[in-house]
Amino acid sequence: MLNKTIEQLEQEFQAKIDAEIKIEPKDWMPDAYRKTLVRQISQHAHSEVVGMLPEGNWISRAPSLRRKAVLLAKVQDEAGHGLYLYSAVETLGTSRDQTIEDLLSGKAKYSSIFNYPALTWADMGAIGWLVDGAAIMNQVALCRASYGPYARAMVRICKEESFHQRQGYEIICTLMKGTDAQRQMAQDAVNRFWWPALMMFGPSDTDSPNSAQSMKWKIKRFSNDDLRQKFVNATVPQAHLIGLTLPDKDLKFNEATGNWEFGEMPWDEFFNVVKGNGPCNKKRLRDRNTAHDNGAWVREAALAHAEKRAERQRKAS
Repeated sequence: MLNKTIEQLEQEFQAKIDAEIKIEPKDWMPDAYRKTLVRQISQHAHSEVVGMLPEGNWISRAPSLRRKAVLLAKVQDEAGHGLYLYSAVETLGTSRDQTIEDLLSGKAKYSSIFNYPALTWADMGAIGWLVDGAAIMNQVALCRASYGPYARAMVRICKEESFHQRQGYEIICTLMKGTDAQRQMAQDAVNRFWWPALMMFGPSDTDSPNSAQSMKWKIKRFSNDDLRQKFVNATVPQAHLIGLTLPDKDLKFNEATGNWEFGEMPWDEFFNVVKGNGPCNKKRLRDRNTAHDNGAWVREAALAHAEKRAERQRKAS
């Protein structure tokens, strides 16, 4: 390898990707590929752990013991997803401590959707159905990502996210079969989360600086706009089936293309939230920092236990 030029190494690297051969941690990779993965996987991990905050706030207020148990299980799943993804980032040579510090300091980004408030119980349904539904649309393709540790983590995550989506849709369906007030609550939640869910796929392809290269490297398999269209096509019939109206006066079915055409995205709002000016940006970071500080004793105890166990094993050997 030392006798090869960077250009030769890059050609061999791209040839492996084109042949659908997974890139593993010890394989040679371009610095830009490594940086792209660190950015994407860490943002994904941060989104999982920050996404626990609005849902965790509703566990004690869920309307039945069953709903509490299911929501608790979902929040636990999200914590596990964060763990898988932080572990995948570590394989790229970035420490977990540094990755988490980037989140706590506000340096790193996470999905803009979690900077919107969860105002009612119906929001738990909208988040599960729309937010997790949008996530699955993107993440199923990531199961075939070119980087092995990321792709393997996504297989487990997608299985659990599909449960989350069904849970959310069931909540919305149940509310739509209830009283006028319950149906209105469900409609209000969908009205507020519809456009933020569509914006989860990121900027339009023409405004996305990383999409083309990520697709060449097969980190991504579909463009932002293609995934967004697939999500709309799948979700609109589900909404109509239970009597929901989606908040888009321009929404219409194009028989020639087989697509549901939708209106102009509120991109000004999207970029404003990404820049840190959303309804809950500051609260989410404050709460995440508080949780991290309050959990310091647990991390210290776990580290002390691990050190004692390692010491016993050394003495035994």
